[in-house]
Amino acid sequence: MALTQVHGMRIYYYLSKARKSLHLSSFQQKFFKSTVASPNVHVSSSIEEPGKHARESPPPAASKRHPNIDLSFTNAKEAYRSKRTSELIRSLLVFNLCSINALVDHQAWLLKWSRNILGKNLFRTLMKGTFYGHFVAGEDHETIKPLISRNRKFGVKAILDYSVEEDMSSEQAKKAEMMSCISEDQPTDLPETGAGSKFRAHEEFGDRREKVTSARTYFYEDEANCDKNCDVFLGAIDAVSDATNKSGLAAIKLTALGRPQLLLQLSEVLCSIRNFFELYGSKEGDAILQKFREEDLTKTLNSMGLSRQQAEWQKWFRVLDTSCDGEVDLLDWDNLLEINMSLSKLFVVPNLKTCRIEPLTTALTSTEEDQMKNMLGRINKIASYAKTKGCRIMIDAEQTYFQPAICRLTMEMMRKFNRESAVVFNTYQCYLKQAFKNIALDMAVAKREDFYFGAKLVRGAYMEQERERAAALNYEDPINVSYEATTAMYHDILEEVMKQINKRERGKISLMVATHNEDTVRYTVELMKRYGISPEDRLICFGQLLGMCDQISFPLGQGGYSVYKYVPYGPVEEVLPYLSRRAMENRGVMKKVKKEKHLLWTEIKRRIKSGEIRYQPDNNLPSSVML
Repeated sequence: MALTQVHGMRIYYYLSKARKSLHLSSFQQKFFKSTVASPNVHVSSSIEEPGKHARESPPPAASKRHPNIDLSFTNAKEAYRSKRTSELIRSLLVFNLCSINALVDHQAWLLKWSRNILGKNLFRTLMKGTFYGHFVAGEDHETIKPLISRNRKFGVKAILDYSVEEDMSSEQAKKAEMMSCISEDQPTDLPETGAGSKFRAHEEFGDRREKVTSARTYFYEDEANCDKNCDVFLGAIDAVSDATNKSGLAAIKLTALGRPQLLLQLSEVLCSIRNFFELYGSKEGDAILQKFREEDLTKTLNSMGLSRQQAEWQKWFRVLDTSCDGEVDLLDWDNLLEINMSLSKLFVVPNLKTCRIEPLTTALTSTEEDQMKNMLGRINKIASYAKTKGCRIMIDAEQTYFQPAICRLTMEMMRKFNRESAVVFNTYQCYLKQAFKNIALDMAVAKREDFYFGAKLVRGAYMEQERERAAALNYEDPINVSYEATTAMYHDILEEVMKQINKRERGKISLMVATHNEDTVRYTVELMKRYGISPEDRLICFGQLLGMCDQISFPLGQGGYSVYKYVPYGPVEEVLPYLSRRAMENRGVMKKVKKEKHLLWTEIKRRIKSGEIRYQPDNNLPSSVML
């Protein structure tokens, strides 16, 4: 554990050094500043497209108007108003094929066989008429425009995700993961299990794609490939600007932009400092705003018989006290530090087992230092480009051993780029036991530092993988005990966010409710009414995957709510790994798509009986769509 902390605190240094490239403000200045209320709030900072709904901040009671829509989501006609009959037939075909276990179990072999037998052109035609056509918008910026444009007419915008990934074997994936997650200086005698093992690579779990059905996975190859991934994300921002008329967002994964070892080490350092603070800090007041004073440190050292080490501990405390007020709190220590002296003289790490501080005695290699700087440069380039183009980016959540670093870097991007509007959005996984605490802390940071806060709530994509890893490596399971507990966490966070929306200037907090759960959608609508947040405010929006849950997305969008589809795109052959997972996911949730199959068949029969088999969506546009 200590060695990884050593590397991680070196990462802290290079993150700090890189603040000049990130153009982040110095944290040696006064950390907390008062909020200066503006008479006008530009809701372009919300999840809605920029520049659309500038207005004065209304009191909650002024924002209670909600459309009268059927929240049972059983109206087939409204669900598929935007679809041609041929698309309904294709959807029903795809869902039925996904329910055939033998077909899904052998889909990789069948796809390969089909390509060899049919040839490239016929295979592409087959895929576009089935799985690709249903789950993927198109191959590039131009081919996705018709679908994006049509969906917008029916109140549904887009989060664009370039879904191309390398089709490598499990053995190749594990080899790549181990090579990219182990430092050249890491000793070979570290314990294989226990709390410290969480932030180290383990070959058994090296293929991060296993038992993950809906999340795209990147494996580190080299810096050139990370540059290529960066260019892909820049292209996705161009696609948002062009194909969606700046109304959409681009999905970004930070593991695509650098060596994952650096995220592992930074994550362990963040968790180590948080654990120390929560163990020895003051228990007075709000847990989120707990303070750790220098006198608390002195008392703790004396009670433990460590007074001889007091000078070293005080030096560590003063490094963390970025606001120079004699106190460290959860908003203080969580900042990256800007230090212009040698880390070997200034930085120490608390060891909870020995109750001692351990000086940093090793450093990243020069190659690893360059890799850290490169990753920060790519992150900055993407966020800066998005702001220049008037677009927004949404940072995806990943595995818990990467997530503390991902969240920290995302908050750093928010500090810089979310000053006038919300350019960067973070993702919070509600199946995590720490989810409520994490988002509450981040909202408190945004309030204290007065920047715009944007978040997407998901249940989570890595549950089975995370549980198995925790059990095998003997560290605490980070996942809630049940689906019901996750739902309760999701709903608690929803209510807390809406409370905070009304405590800040209107528009300073925006939330995407990304869920296929109808009960959660209904609960969100009821909370919006309770807290005086109307669809017109464009502060709460909904999100679902393209090709799934149209009975939720389109009635909401057509009724005036802000709704997004997570839209994959990319060349047919290169998106096949994504399509394989879509097939596996649908097989696993067939109980949930039974309703969709029923609604699809109901609408097909209605059109046949009413003579609307040649139904044209453009002739049936809703009147209440607000973009």
